[in-house]
Amino acid sequence: MKFIHPDFKGQNKGHYTPGVISGNMLYVSGQLSIDPDTRQVCQGGIREHTQLALDNVDRVLKAASCRRDQVVFCRIYTPDVENWNVINEVYAQFFGEHKPGRIIVSTNTLHFGCLVEIEAMAEMS
Repeated sequence: MKFIHPDFKGQNKGHYTPGVISGNMLYVSGQLSIDPDTRQVCQGGIREHTQLALDNVDRVLKAASCRRDQVVFCRIYTPDVENWNVINEVYAQFFGEHKPGRIIVSTNTLHFGCLVEIEAMAEMS
């Protein structure tokens, strides 16, 4: 295994690694809608929360030298199923023509009061 540590400047006390490469797969741990440099929760609505969580996923991908079009699956958590349409719209803009497998899970409250958490799996070339 190879452990991926993006240049996040904020201290994360969670006992996990942002990304792990095992075999030819990159596993991106859940990325909240929190700025990993300042540790501040996003101050916008669901659109801004979704974008920030995706940007955090992207930082892990880049640290592993992986592209968005190598992502094969994402799991998205949000506290309200009513967020689905906006999450879907921002997600589609982020990935463009690429359509990885995905699930959006309506859950209870997310850590720090975030509105979105995204985990991903990508195939390394």
